[in-house]
Amino acid sequence: MKDFLTLLATNDGIALAELVRNREVSPIELLDAAVANVEAVNPALNALAERLYESARTAAASIRGDESLLAGVPTLVKDLFMPVRGARMANGSHLFGDYRPDFDGELVARLRLAGIPIFGTSLSPEFGSSYCTSSTRFGTTRNPWRDDVTSGGSSGAAAALVAARAIPFAHGNDGGGSIRVPASCCGVFGLKPTRGRTPIGPAIGEGWAGMATNHAITVSVRDSAALLDITAGADVGAPYAAPYQKETFLSATRQDPARLRIAVIDQAPPWSTDPVCLAALKHTTSLLESLGHHVEPMTSPVDSAMFYDQVFTIIGAQTRSMINAIERERGVPLREDEIEARTRIVLRTKGQVSGAEYAAAVDYIHALGRTFGRIMERYDLLLTPTLALPPVSPAELNVGDDTASIADVIERSHRFSPITTWFNATGQPAMSVPLFWSEQGLPIGSHFAGSFGAESLLFSLAAQLERAAPWASRIPAVHA
Repeated sequence: MKDFLTLLATNDGIALAELVRNREVSPIELLDAAVANVEAVNPALNALAERLYESARTAAASIRGDESLLAGVPTLVKDLFMPVRGARMANGSHLFGDYRPDFDGELVARLRLAGIPIFGTSLSPEFGSSYCTSSTRFGTTRNPWRDDVTSGGSSGAAAALVAARAIPFAHGNDGGGSIRVPASCCGVFGLKPTRGRTPIGPAIGEGWAGMATNHAITVSVRDSAALLDITAGADVGAPYAAPYQKETFLSATRQDPARLRIAVIDQAPPWSTDPVCLAALKHTTSLLESLGHHVEPMTSPVDSAMFYDQVFTIIGAQTRSMINAIERERGVPLREDEIEARTRIVLRTKGQVSGAEYAAAVDYIHALGRTFGRIMERYDLLLTPTLALPPVSPAELNVGDDTASIADVIERSHRFSPITTWFNATGQPAMSVPLFWSEQGLPIGSHFAGSFGAESLLFSLAAQLERAAPWASRIPAVHA
């Protein structure tokens, strides 16, 4: 009799799907193993938002195995503005109560069409606006490497379960680093696609003026590429679309890139990069040079104070718009205890900006995209630390009361992750690759960004790095 739990925990999604196609394992057996693995690690992690085991079992029973390269492999969808029919969509907040959409988001529909059973949802902080997956409603998701540091956010629950090898991949979304930050904290792979590459509808047209996008956190690079092949493409009525890709993203993982010209940015003033994160960057630079790539330093082109002021203008205005819509729908004004201190601070400072101020903020991020577009005419890729600090305690990231200022909120979040949001603003694809572990045993990711539409180049390099310095055998303390 096969040990299905170990089988699931020690293979990536593509390998498991091949077993399904060859009739060596059934989708229901994989689903049962995924349920058992998640239930085994969740008490230590607090990562699961809702269980959808029965509907997943029904879906698994009808999967043939030829629907896609990942058919039969179960997964979770993050509980953050990605509807799953019949599942509670709380978005990490008391505000949404027990709202259960009666439709799927387009990305979820594409996963189902690809034969991927969805057996639950993973936790998020309120509205996805924190680098720590923690909320007053659902508590804190813990890091499988060490329970006193954050798993990252806002896809920290997805990253924790993937890192713990409960499942090989899980959905995440990213509006300021929310795939890449937890991928770094948890020692797994996380790629944010180009703006417009994956669908965000049909419920909304864009998130945070186009800064937010959907994809996944995975153990292997090839699973990430295969998932993007499954989900890529604008949905009906989307406000924009990413450039067309002639070849599959998976094909890019099978061939090393040509010699690349890579610029390294190691600091994002006024915040300094911790020595251990600089050591991780140096380690990655040496690895790149050993593979034949050219690496040279570059100074940050971003004024952090101006940048984050404009970013939070966008976040504040869109949060206010969302809350106005909820108030209109239910006919009852917002109560302060329905949202968290962090959200109250953002609304107080940025929730009443004028239309002209919002338009100026959008103009600012579009101008930044032009700036980076010109930089990318000189370089193939940019390399930076994913984080300026190694994983910190949740207390260092959380905002406990609303007497703090917006400057305090920005300082707490962006001294930790000062760079990832740049590429949400510009729309460029970016990824965190787990290539370094600190002396304390914590993973430290390396962050790469490519030109608009250049996911294939990122996948090609990531797969080359994965072959040169594999990470799948590194298993955290909490694991399946």
